[in-house]
Amino acid sequence: MFDEIRAAAAEVARRARAVALDEAGVERLAESLARERPGPPGVDPAHEPFARDDDTLAFVLTLNAVNFGSGWFPRLRKRPGRSGYLTVAGALRERFAAQGAFSPAELEALEARDCARLFGQQGVPGAEELMALFARALRDLGRWLRERHGGRFAGPVEAAGGSAERLVRLLAEMPLYRDVARYDALEVPFYKRAQITCADLALAFGGRGPGAFRDLDELTLFADNLVPHVLRMKGVLRYADDLAARIEREELLVCGSPEEVEIRAVAVHAVERLASACASRGFAIRPHALDQLLWARGQAPEIKAVPRHRTRCTYY
Repeated sequence: MFDEIRAAAAEVARRARAVALDEAGVERLAESLARERPGPPGVDPAHEPFARDDDTLAFVLTLNAVNFGSGWFPRLRKRPGRSGYLTVAGALRERFAAQGAFSPAELEALEARDCARLFGQQGVPGAEELMALFARALRDLGRWLRERHGGRFAGPVEAAGGSAERLVRLLAEMPLYRDVARYDALEVPFYKRAQITCADLALAFGGRGPGAFRDLDELTLFADNLVPHVLRMKGVLRYADDLAARIEREELLVCGSPEEVEIRAVAVHAVERLASACASRGFAIRPHALDQLLWARGQAPEIKAVPRHRTRCTYY
């Protein structure tokens, strides 16, 4: 699966018309990273364990069920100084701390109004559609756990047997996780949320127990709308003038449109090239770790101040 993601991304990069990889930009960023040798970032609540392992596992799976919605985030009521994702993650974490994990039955019963209350979006114009999708995603998770995994959050991790690829395939049984696009006649898989679930489990559990995956380092970039933006700001990606102008005007890009697929796929390929360029300079870092590093750098005000592409979908 991961080789298929890489191969499809490389082919899109070869064919792309609106997005280009700047090899000189790759080399410059690799040189900078190799000199700096940054350690792991620490800004994601998904990586902070609870006192009970069961709650940590349930939190990671529940959070990643709703780890999307960036196309709606400009409309959300955000917590002070927090992004849309950190607003959602913070609200969910507070619920877990106060009341414990949702049971699968509780997840199956959730409606849009419950999600609006949980995530602090009651009465927010424009948030209704996303809250309805969050409710659908959480109901899907509860039903999947009940029907396929004995109503246990540990069930899918046990079924994966230490294989990240297997867990990605299991998660993709849920419709909103089926993150596969088409580009001309080419099938282009991304599986962003399913892949990041594996990485979050590994970080939350320190690579042990539910976070032990023998193929963790095969994960690719988790293609969203922030890391490609960081790559563009760092001179690694270049956008055609028309695409850049549309993004500057904050126009929504249609999910699955050629430009949207190119942004995500060329970013995946760029991070593969960046990992290789770093390794050639003696700085070994895997694509999934580069993703975490670049995502954390995307929280900087100077990065956030520049418009990035927005797409309304359930993939990121």
